[in-house]
Amino acid sequence: MQPDNVTAKTLTDAADECGCAPSAAEQRRLWPAMNRRSALGLGVLGFAALSAVGGTIGPLVSPAYAADYPSWDDVVAAKNNEQAKAAEVTRIQGLIAGLEADVAAKNQIAQQLGDEFYVAQQAYFDAALRADQLQQQADAQAAAAVDAANKAGRVAAQLYRNGGDDTSLELFFAGSATSADDLLARLGTMDKLVQRNQDVYAQAVTARDSAQSLSDQAAVQRTERDRLQKVAEEKMIAAQKAADEAQAALDAQNAKRGELEAQLAALQDTVAKTVADYEEGERVRKAAEEAARAAAAAAAKAEADRLAQQNNGGGGGGGGGGGGGVVGSGWARPSSGWRSSGYGPRTVQCGNSYCSSGFHHGVDLAAGCSSGIYAASAGRVVYAGPNGGYGNYIKIDHGGGIGSGYGHIRNGGIFVGVGQWVGAGQLIASEGNTGNSFGCHLHFETYVNGRDVNPIYFMADRGISV
Repeated sequence: MQPDNVTAKTLTDAADECGCAPSAAEQRRLWPAMNRRSALGLGVLGFAALSAVGGTIGPLVSPAYAADYPSWDDVVAAKNNEQAKAAEVTRIQGLIAGLEADVAAKNQIAQQLGDEFYVAQQAYFDAALRADQLQQQADAQAAAAVDAANKAGRVAAQLYRNGGDDTSLELFFAGSATSADDLLARLGTMDKLVQRNQDVYAQAVTARDSAQSLSDQAAVQRTERDRLQKVAEEKMIAAQKAADEAQAALDAQNAKRGELEAQLAALQDTVAKTVADYEEGERVRKAAEEAARAAAAAAAKAEADRLAQQNNGGGGGGGGGGGGGVVGSGWARPSSGWRSSGYGPRTVQCGNSYCSSGFHHGVDLAAGCSSGIYAASAGRVVYAGPNGGYGNYIKIDHGGGIGSGYGHIRNGGIFVGVGQWVGAGQLIASEGNTGNSFGCHLHFETYVNGRDVNPIYFMADRGISV
């Protein structure tokens, strides 16, 4: 970037004098003035991200390089002195290395915090599952206690018919028992029944005590579940911030590295070739970008036409059609792939570096590498970045406590950003094999109040088969 007090004529004269730098016209053509957005992007370079993890990752690069980039005037001045030239070469090489190290450091932080988010998220899911299981067991034991007490009551009736103690029986049948505790309290006063039916009475007492213990454990587990949910939310926010900073560092590197390399080549007496190569490279890059935009627009139109045709042809049916097809409920199938793994307990599989979980919190839909992934419903993107075993992951908040998650997205395959509103059936990503995955597929999850629920039933209730 040129200093404000350097005119085009000054640069042109200096360039003509030493033959080492682009002319002012070349500079305007090759390196246009930076706008506010790019300046802010460069301003974020440095080492602030490393403090986000409390020093758990050691210093990888000094922040000093980000504060002082050379101008072409600096290059021209250094060219006239061998010592100054050597120093400027070293300086520029350091800046280039610094940009690379900054990107690497921020990527490392983003990956680490993404891993922490994944661990916290899985701990929350597991705690929620455990709380449900304990409560179910408690309910089953409470029912068993009532059944055993009722059985003891039937024995008491039999004793009465066989000449039992009328006084004890009147005590037992006085009023209506509303719980196992009521029944057991009455049965406990009947010496004759206890003697002749000790096993049934003991079963009822054991079941009642077990029910109470399990209820207490379930309450404790629900408290832990709620704590872990907050931890997972905090980890998600931290991971997203790190992912954003890593992207900003990459953008800054892309914005500045070309000019630094051209300046370095100028100092090393290859400026003419470098300028020509850079100009040609810019032309090729822009042409490629235009071609990519045109291809993306054509693909988006074709996809929109396909979905419109599918919806007009009865997309509101129970099957849900192919990936992205929106049904009458306003929901869409997130992939056109077949279900390769369902929700719930499963056999653990091990690969070269990891083993799958014993409980699957979503469903896997395999359509093939780079196949489209679509938003299951309209909503706002609340996470887009690395997430440990899920690899690259997107989470969407659909409102009303409903959410959805999309994992194993290919590198470079996230097409939406945090805070973005997406429509039902919108293309948001493409299928990959990142994270703990044994092949390209979409890992799809559905959430109610943050808790994972079976996507097969959840989506079926909305007219979609997964």
